[in-house]
Amino acid sequence: MMLSRGSASAGPALPELTRRLRAAIFVIAGALLLLVGRLWQLQVMRGDSYYQRTVSNVVKERFLPSIRGRIVDRKGVSLADNRPAFNLYVTPATYPVVAPELRRLLALTDEDADKIQDRVNAGAKHSAKSPVLALEDIGHDKAIVIQQAVQHLPGIEIKEEAYRYYPQGDLAAHVIGYMTQMTADELEHSAGQGYDTSELVGRYGIEAMFENYLRGKKGKERFAVDAQGRRIDDAMAAELIQGDRVTDPVAGFDVMLTIDSRLQKVAEKALAPYAAGAVAVIDVKTGRILALVSKPSFDPNTMTGHVTKAELDLLNRDPRKPFIDKSLRATYPPGSTFKFVTTFAALEDGQASEDEKITCKGYYQPTNQDCDAEHGTLDLLGAIQKSCNVYFWNLAQRIGLDRLSDVAQEYGLGRPTGLGLNGDAAGRVPTRAWYEKRPGGKYMFGYAINAATGQGDVEVTVLQMAMAYTAIANGGTLYFPQIVERVLDGDGKTVIDYQPRVAAIMKTPPEIVDVWKRGLYKVVNELGGTANPYATSSVVTIAGKTGTAEVKSKTRRERIEERTMEGWHPTNAHAWFAGFAPYEDPEIAIVVFVEHGGSGGKVAGPIAKQIVEAYFTKIKESK
Repeated sequence: MMLSRGSASAGPALPELTRRLRAAIFVIAGALLLLVGRLWQLQVMRGDSYYQRTVSNVVKERFLPSIRGRIVDRKGVSLADNRPAFNLYVTPATYPVVAPELRRLLALTDEDADKIQDRVNAGAKHSAKSPVLALEDIGHDKAIVIQQAVQHLPGIEIKEEAYRYYPQGDLAAHVIGYMTQMTADELEHSAGQGYDTSELVGRYGIEAMFENYLRGKKGKERFAVDAQGRRIDDAMAAELIQGDRVTDPVAGFDVMLTIDSRLQKVAEKALAPYAAGAVAVIDVKTGRILALVSKPSFDPNTMTGHVTKAELDLLNRDPRKPFIDKSLRATYPPGSTFKFVTTFAALEDGQASEDEKITCKGYYQPTNQDCDAEHGTLDLLGAIQKSCNVYFWNLAQRIGLDRLSDVAQEYGLGRPTGLGLNGDAAGRVPTRAWYEKRPGGKYMFGYAINAATGQGDVEVTVLQMAMAYTAIANGGTLYFPQIVERVLDGDGKTVIDYQPRVAAIMKTPPEIVDVWKRGLYKVVNELGGTANPYATSSVVTIAGKTGTAEVKSKTRRERIEERTMEGWHPTNAHAWFAGFAPYEDPEIAIVVFVEHGGSGGKVAGPIAKQIVEAYFTKIKESK
């Protein structure tokens, strides 16, 4: 009975247990199936994706900077080169943690700290875990301090790399230029060109103009980092890095200039006593620039990564404007150096002759303008020699403003020279239509009179005038100025050879040009000439024209600011000398300009003489 009752009571319990067990097994099997499916999805379907994501978090890339090409003079003398330097790199993601300690170790100024923060911010926009150049050329002592503490400074690294420097100091600074780091905006606009936040780029002169040739091609290094961003080199890191770990950089090309550094030194030394000015020396047979000076200047070594805000502010406040290239970008009234235009126009049109005599009583009656002196009765050569304004004002009355403009533009005035460096301003040679388009729209007879002697609204650059006198000296070939002779590879082989380029052949008949040349000879080499005895040489026969160009009146504020510059007076005229040598068979043309220097003959003439004599006694013979 007991067994019977037990069997009867157990019967319904077993099916219930079985059902529960089956349900549990089903749930577990389903869970396992989901887990296996998920694993299959992660490992098979998305395995490569997650692996690549893992690798991207561990494996980093950095560019290996290329060695920048040198800039050398025509003899191979280095003007811009590279030297070893210690550069500080930081990782944006970890920088906030290490910034206080880094500042303490390096005794950073507020300016340096701000500079680093700006660079970190720019780098973080692209990759918070990729190192960026924080400070360049920090010096050996500071590099050791960081190296000793680097284990406690995650994301900090010191690299010994090539750094741009200028072995000749500020020599030809406006020609050579300098380098600075790219800004965030520039980096955005140069996307796809291979630049990164750690690069310095050419900012001025040849450094900027030939950036694509000089910079070379960066290499690339792939490496692994741990969770703190520190570099690791172990077996696992080696497995994660697929393909080449290092792609070597390719060095940039060297740029050889037409400049002769020895002549450049002579020209800069000759201009040194004066506060501001420019010099251009040209090979008359090729149009190649042998020396190009702009003063005041700057030190490219300081400008490349080391200039402070205070120093930069001082340079920017300088009323002489040291960052404006006074040979190419600044324009000035040329004064009497412009009188070749009036001479050529009058002779070509039959409105004058070499023998015609005009009497100068010291003033010009139609416009009531004073001449520099009462010159008496002069022929054309005498007027050139003594720079008699009255004579040329009479010629201008006959030929008119537009004819002056035509000849001036034929000789390259009033338009860029084509050099393409540092702005290359067009200047201005006004026409009647130009005046009529101005507010008021009235043309007056006096405009032509002023233009005839390089005054009024006529403005030229020093290089424009140098190229014009080159064309006069060589018989009528106007060249495009040339400042780069060739581009060289690392083995010194020529990659690009730049040949002289002719801009135009002048229409002026040789006999008319000869009249002007003979007048220039008298200016320098005969008594009464405006450059005699200032530019007369016993070494070589120099021919040239002086110019004393009056300046337009300035505001009271400008006059007060400029008077703070010793020896530089805003009310003084600009001093010019434009000529060539030797007179018998010209080889070089030269233009000297002294801003607010005063008398062209007395001030610019001796500078030209010093440079020309040095060329023929020290430089030409050693070519």
